[in-house]
Amino acid sequence: MNLGTIGQAVGLFAVTNVDDIVILALFFAQGAGLRHTTRTIALGQYLGFAGILAAAVAAAFGATFLPDEAIPYLGLLPLVLGIKAAVQAWRHRNDPDEEQTARGPTVLAVAAVTFANGGDNIGVYVPVFATSSGDMAVYVVVFLLLVAVWVAMGRYFATRPAVARVLSRWGHVVLPVVLIGIGVLILVEGGAFGL
Repeated sequence: MNLGTIGQAVGLFAVTNVDDIVILALFFAQGAGLRHTTRTIALGQYLGFAGILAAAVAAAFGATFLPDEAIPYLGLLPLVLGIKAAVQAWRHRNDPDEEQTARGPTVLAVAAVTFANGGDNIGVYVPVFATSSGDMAVYVVVFLLLVAVWVAMGRYFATRPAVARVLSRWGHVVLPVVLIGIGVLILVEGGAFGL
């Protein structure tokens, strides 16, 4: 196993997934105090990232599941989830704090946001995988190990007292805003709907 390849894989993962730490911290804040939050978020993150890797590996071998024109429309996933979260936050705005946090993230919601937010990752990973001369498996293993590190970092940030106070007070507002922002950004940058 080439240490240079491992280093490149670590760097590539970090650069393409730095925004996921914020999203993960928001999901952890949403599920604060609920049982199985870490497991739910980790499963969702792995499921979404496995979809990203599957698409990138398949495309590196010449198979594509989605035409390039369809990738920007992945922005609809976080946009819809963000709107749904905003509607729920609005409906429950007068509930006591305990009731507002009682609705944690689901595996599928985390997976959908991870996959949609990783649409641009696929475009970066495909040429790297296609030209990695047999080191694609190293990239995949390193990426999958780093997903666990990212989940741990998201949990770590969400549980710092100062951050936790802010997220517990404003997380129900910030999460929908971030998800809607990600969705709009993906749609606009990809030129979806002629934007």
